[in-house]
Amino acid sequence: MDVTLITFLKDLILEAGEICKKEQPLLKPLDIEYKNKKDIVTTTDKKVENFIIEHIQKKYPSHDIFGEETGKTHYNSDYTWIIDPIDGTTSFLHQQPFYSISIAVQHKDQIILGAVYAPAFNELFYAQTESGAFLNTMPIHVSCTAELIHSVMATGFACLRADLDQNNLPMFCKIVPKLRDIRRYGSAALDLCYVACGRLDGFWEYHLNLYDIAAGAFIVKQAMGSVTDFRGASDFPHQGIVATNTHLHTQLLDNFKTE
Repeated sequence: MDVTLITFLKDLILEAGEICKKEQPLLKPLDIEYKNKKDIVTTTDKKVENFIIEHIQKKYPSHDIFGEETGKTHYNSDYTWIIDPIDGTTSFLHQQPFYSISIAVQHKDQIILGAVYAPAFNELFYAQTESGAFLNTMPIHVSCTAELIHSVMATGFACLRADLDQNNLPMFCKIVPKLRDIRRYGSAALDLCYVACGRLDGFWEYHLNLYDIAAGAFIVKQAMGSVTDFRGASDFPHQGIVATNTHLHTQLLDNFKTE
C-alpha cells in the first residue's frame, strides 16, 4: 500500500472536517436546497465536496472521482475516489453531531482504503487492505456479542426519505423486539464505523448508495466484521446492506428471508 495515499487521505478528510465545523453554526435557510420534499443538500455539502475533489485532482489528476453531489468522472483510471461530503445532512442542518465525511479509494473493483471522519467528535476511522482498522491511532475490532437479545443495533430510513413503497418499517418492527436496544444516528457511514469499533453489534438499511457505505463497509471488514446484502451475498448496497460482528450475521439475515 502506498503510504503517501493513506497520509494524503487522512490529512484531506481532517481538513474537510474543519470546513464543516466552521460552517455548521452559520447555516441559514437560504443555504438549503431540496432534492425532493424530504431530501436536502446544503451549500456546505457542495463546498466540502468541491474542496475534496480539487485536492484529489491536484495530487492524483488521472484518478476518477465519484461524488454524491457532482457524480462521476470518466478518465478510465484503475483508481476511483468515492466521496460523501456530509453523510447525515439532516443532522448537520439541525445542529446535531451525528454527521460524517466519508471517502473510499477503489482500485479496479476493490476498495483498498477508506476513511470516515466525525468532525463534532474529532473521531477519524480509517482502514487499508490487510492492515486492520483504526479510530484515530488506536486499533479497533468488532464486538463479541453472540446473541441478538444481547445486541444493540442501528438502522436508517433512506427508503422513507425517497418515498419508496418498499421501506424499512416492517423489518424494523420485526427485528427490534429481538434486540436489547436500537439506535438511530442518521449517518450510515458512522453506523458502520460504530459496528467496526464495537459500539454497535450490527446495522442494516435499505436504499443506500455506494458513496454512503463504501468507506464504512470496508472499515467493518478490516475490523473483522461481516458485510453482505440481505441475501448474504455481496450485492450491497443495491440489495440492502447488513453489517455485524460476524457472530450475529446469520441470526440477523434470517429476518430477511421470504417465506
